[in-house]
Amino acid sequence: MAELAEQTAKLALNDKAPAKAGKAKKGSGAPAPQIERPEFIEHRNRIFEELYQIQQDKVAKMPREPIVVTLPDGSTREGMSWETTPMDIANGISKSLAKRLVIAKVNGVLWDTLRPLEGNTNLELLDFETEEGKTVYWHSSAHVLGEACELHFGCHLCNGPPVENGFYYDISVPEEFGRAVSQTDYAPLEQLATKAIKEKQPFQRLELTKEDLLRMFGYNKYKVHLINDKVPDGTSTTVYRCGPLIDLCRGPHVPNTGNITAFAVMKNSASYFLGNPENDSLQRIYGISFPDKKMMAAHRLFLEEAAKRDHRKIGREQELFFFHEMSPGSAFFLPHGTRIYNTLMSFIREQYWQRGFEEVVSPNMFNVNLWKQSGHWDNYKDDMFDLEVEKEKFALKPMNCPGHCLMFGMRDRSYRELPIRFADFGVLHRNEASGALTGLTRVRRFQQDDAHIFCMQSQVKDEMRGALDFMSMVYGTFGFTFALKLSTRPEKFLGEIAVWDQAEQQLRESLDEFGAGWELNPGDGAFYGPKVDITIRDALGREFQCATIQLDFQLPERFHLQFRTGTADEMSGFQRPVIIHRAVLGSVERMIAILTENFAGKWPLWLSPRQVMVVPVTGVVYEYAEKVKQQLHEAGYFVDVDVSADTLNKKIRNAEIAQYNFICVVGAQEMEEGSVNVRCRDDVGTKAKGQTVPVTAFVQQMDVLKNAKSLESKLA
Repeated sequence: MAELAEQTAKLALNDKAPAKAGKAKKGSGAPAPQIERPEFIEHRNRIFEELYQIQQDKVAKMPREPIVVTLPDGSTREGMSWETTPMDIANGISKSLAKRLVIAKVNGVLWDTLRPLEGNTNLELLDFETEEGKTVYWHSSAHVLGEACELHFGCHLCNGPPVENGFYYDISVPEEFGRAVSQTDYAPLEQLATKAIKEKQPFQRLELTKEDLLRMFGYNKYKVHLINDKVPDGTSTTVYRCGPLIDLCRGPHVPNTGNITAFAVMKNSASYFLGNPENDSLQRIYGISFPDKKMMAAHRLFLEEAAKRDHRKIGREQELFFFHEMSPGSAFFLPHGTRIYNTLMSFIREQYWQRGFEEVVSPNMFNVNLWKQSGHWDNYKDDMFDLEVEKEKFALKPMNCPGHCLMFGMRDRSYRELPIRFADFGVLHRNEASGALTGLTRVRRFQQDDAHIFCMQSQVKDEMRGALDFMSMVYGTFGFTFALKLSTRPEKFLGEIAVWDQAEQQLRESLDEFGAGWELNPGDGAFYGPKVDITIRDALGREFQCATIQLDFQLPERFHLQFRTGTADEMSGFQRPVIIHRAVLGSVERMIAILTENFAGKWPLWLSPRQVMVVPVTGVVYEYAEKVKQQLHEAGYFVDVDVSADTLNKKIRNAEIAQYNFICVVGAQEMEEGSVNVRCRDDVGTKAKGQTVPVTAFVQQMDVLKNAKSLESKLA
């Protein structure tokens, strides 16, 4: 074992030579060369066959004993240990259930449906419609993609996980293939995947020692690294086989490849092994699959609609923002985009005023000793921009909480001052990998509607109630529905378990009192405290996690924050405050991306960067058109006048395409009356011929819509 480990340790992960093959010139679509079936496939299979038979012999010798299988409804089924499988139970209930079955859950642990049960069991049977079933289905589909990649490219596989909408596989394409992955490879990959699906290849599970794993995957430096990194000496893990593919994998999986009905390769991109630019450059291939061809057709329609709504596309068309290589991951907001940005912040500021928040301004750069004191440096330094100033290390802030702790601690505090609610729109920077930057949804420079509430423990419930109400009001204004999750203590955490338990219990009680229903999300809390994650759903049914409310008992300890306790007659002793971290919009940039796609660029009046277009019928009324513009501008609206040489119909059409909420056509009659002929974007009945109203009445009607933050631009 020691000799084998020494040999595999010499395999380098930053051999840049193979990267050249992964970066073909743009437009390269040369046919793929004929790749012979890689020898490592047979090498793996020989080892698998040898050890799989030993495992099967062991299972055959296990004692068979009657067991009781308990289903979620409390009913029971009888079975035999080491013989009865979840699939047997499903078949005994209904053939249609067995056909839909993706995966089982045995005593709370995901379990292959064809793997024998080992004792008395609480059994859940999960199909594709469950979150866990969908994840397993796409994980199994990733193995089918991996099989196709090995046969088509002769490549070495790296990672192949399920993701939010499908799955991907990172592969190292051999030099002899001659080029990077391109769209010309999609059809051959799908053909190989379809062949595997038709063969109904079973997913076979085999447990291997670390030594056997290194022997099986010794040809693949990426797998060797994962084995050495993830599998401790003297332990074991599992591999799965389907057809010619054998891959390092914990599983579980669908019964066989035939359970995958519809399969498609969607896109490809470059990546780095383990996401580290210092490692080899790889090729990433994405796929999607469904148990029903109608679901695949619906998914393709969804993608078409999502492409039309892509915030990057609308951002260019409406001249809202752009990105430049001179500052990657940092958006340049143009005047119309800045209008939206400022309106969102003004909306939140109005709520701050009503809800007792105090806005503060804090520095952008801090000595790293601050981040060490807060605990962020150990957990977050790789995601921070640091720099040297006068021989000391500083870093741009990625969050505001440590700075707000300094503000709270700048003088003695009394219990009479609490709660203190600091709000901060300060600029934040996070060192996101270049490959992860995606429009406004993943950036390096951004602002948040960030706030920190310093309160007594007895005030936590009231403050949580207020934070949840704040969130509900804002999302309701946008027309979003939302779901709540309580994320509890992660593996890496600061502080004592007893304090965490207390914090989690307070959040549970607050959520119960809020009454909106919530789910438990174990182990996904922040390292300094439990949190409530809020997921919103947009017009396309997509989910986004934006708002967060986090309870923090740790930072007050680290910054020695305290307030004086006592009564009117007696002043004695100090206590630590509790910090509630909260944001509703989250990143303003990301929220603008979500809103852009949710509204498909058809902004409601109160958010719109283009509210009114005045269209003069002839040059005779140009002066009146400018007068109308000035009246509306003074009333607080974004107004333009089209005095181009285009025809009247062309001007109206251009304003419709630009998504102006209202188009005011003015001619001689309107000039004489001091009125405008209004066409409403969201009222089809007014598009052919609008209604004529006095300018002052039009302003009043718009004021009603704007103040109500109505989602539709229809006049009363």
